Amino acid sequence: MSTLDLANHGPVIPVIVINKVEDAVPMAEALLEGGIKVLEVTLRTPVALQAMEAIAKAVPDAIVGAGTVRNIKDAQNCKDVGCQFAVSPGYTSELGRAAREMGLPLLPGVSTGSEIMQANADDYYFLKLFPAVAVGGINLLKGFAGPFGDVKFCPTGGVTVESAPQFLALPNVVVCGGTWLTPADAVARKDWAHITKLAREASAIVAAK
Repeated sequence: MSTLDLANHGPVIPVIVINKVEDAVPMAEALLEGGIKVLEVTLRTPVALQAMEAIAKAVPDAIVGAGTVRNIKDAQNCKDVGCQFAVSPGYTSELGRAAREMGLPLLPGVSTGSEIMQANADDYYFLKLFPAVAVGGINLLKGFAGPFGDVKFCPTGGVTVESAPQFLALPNVVVCGGTWLTPADAVARKDWAHITKLAREASAIVAAK
């Protein structure tokens, strides 16, 4: 699998923070029911790896990936628990090469032209713009389109259900990352029906004309 293939499964990849292992499988099932198949579970909590493993085993139709992968150890740990791809908040050649050697598709994070050039030098051409809105959002992506016409992006960080259509309208954007699909209050209430509703809304997003 190439990370670019992830864009074939819908317009939004949810960026998920899981604090309790027992929430992992019902949350994944709720997202899947709403049409969201690709799940990025971030390495931001002590139970993240357990949560990824639980989803990978119990929800085989989901494509489980790891977010906030910052080094080789993170990448190896995520692969070991069954993750099918990894997403990093930034980029180093060390991580890029190691991920390729271990057969773990990587979506590297970038925010500058220099970082894009470094990722391109290591043959990565599908990149995450992060934190998208904070570093310039739509205007920055338009600016990158000229010198980096062969690069595709997944903007993540500050993207909303309202702004996603504008991002997706850009020719160099193929999918968006979204944190809004699994709001902390809904997870705390175990309101999986609400998460399914948000997933359906996200699945139905189309690029603005």
